[in-house]
Amino acid sequence: MSHDAPTPLSFSCVAAYRIGIVAARFNPVLVDALVQRASAKLTEAGLPAEAIEVVRVPGSHEVPWAAQELATTGRFHAVIALGVLIAGDTNHHEMVGDAVANALLRVSLETRVPVINGVIVVNTRAQAEARTTGEIDRGAEFAAASLEMAALKQSLS
Repeated sequence: MSHDAPTPLSFSCVAAYRIGIVAARFNPVLVDALVQRASAKLTEAGLPAEAIEVVRVPGSHEVPWAAQELATTGRFHAVIALGVLIAGDTNHHEMVGDAVANALLRVSLETRVPVINGVIVVNTRAQAEARTTGEIDRGAEFAAASLEMAALKQSLS
């Protein structure tokens, strides 16, 4: 992922949106930071706290199922999927990351609800910390992307 994120857009009707967040419980300190930063960005943009619904699942592999459940309710303008996968002794993190990315894309296309893939796949804990609790604020970036896609969906509908 690039360090050169797009400049976030501003929106006038943010208060009318509902955003779902699905977050893995695995790597809790890191994922909780993503949830906190995404939620803070959403409320800073004008979304009421009660318009943000957070659902927790065991791990990143379970995130797409819950994202699909939220998307199919028709209550959400976008869904943010959050998790952190860190390399171990095998390439399991890459296999899960690929499967999750493909599943989230499929959920988004099939439900026509934007799903933001915020499942971070990294090689080291230091890389994960930099993107979740450090200076690279991926949580805020994922939140901004969800608002932009919700606005785009609304303008195209």
